[in-house]
Amino acid sequence: MRPISGGKCSICGERLSTPYASSVEGGEARCSLCSRLQPPFVRATAYGSYEGGLRDLVQLLKYERVRPAASVLGRMLAEAITDLVPAFGENEIAVVPVPLHSRKLRERGFNQAELIAQAALKLHPAGGKLALKAGMLERCRPTSSQTGLTRHQRRENLRGAFIAPRPQEASGRAFLLVDDVFTTGTTVSECARILLRAGASKVFVATVARTLKAEATFATADTGAEGSIAMAANA
Repeated sequence: MRPISGGKCSICGERLSTPYASSVEGGEARCSLCSRLQPPFVRATAYGSYEGGLRDLVQLLKYERVRPAASVLGRMLAEAITDLVPAFGENEIAVVPVPLHSRKLRERGFNQAELIAQAALKLHPAGGKLALKAGMLERCRPTSSQTGLTRHQRRENLRGAFIAPRPQEASGRAFLLVDDVFTTGTTVSECARILLRAGASKVFVATVARTLKAEATFATADTGAEGSIAMAANA
């Protein structure tokens, strides 16, 4: 269970092929997807790849309901959040776990994202400026499993699934969305859009794990006179 190593997209955190040249924007590397379409969040980061022991630990908490696993995962999340601290600024950051629908919450007995967030905030040195605000988002309708769905199907599955019940409290605030796993980013993107519509100034994302593509693409800035963007693919 090691941190993701090597070059990563400065926006979504996807692993990039290396070596790679200068990036599209301000000297920062971006994957091909983020270079074409800016996500609704400022930046997403994750501790490790969703495989092996880390996947087993996430599933131990999520499906076997072994709550002590949240403390271990919280330490990993705290480390991931550290990557975002320089971009946070001086104001308090509202930490919002991705919510479960009330039916799923009753079945499981807890929201794993909230347990992990609580554990991380107890350990993180910047915890004083990170305030847990679990009620800022609600999942207002149940959704089917995202497993096996295409990106488009995932978006349709989540359309209208989240609301910001207290938009007056979101206005002008910066948010950190927390979840256990970042797969395609569809869920956190939908949550970020809802917070932005409610008036949030910006949204960051931190997860314990993320699914890494077998092959990543990246965008580089052409140094020629035209300054066109060249796309390269991982071999």
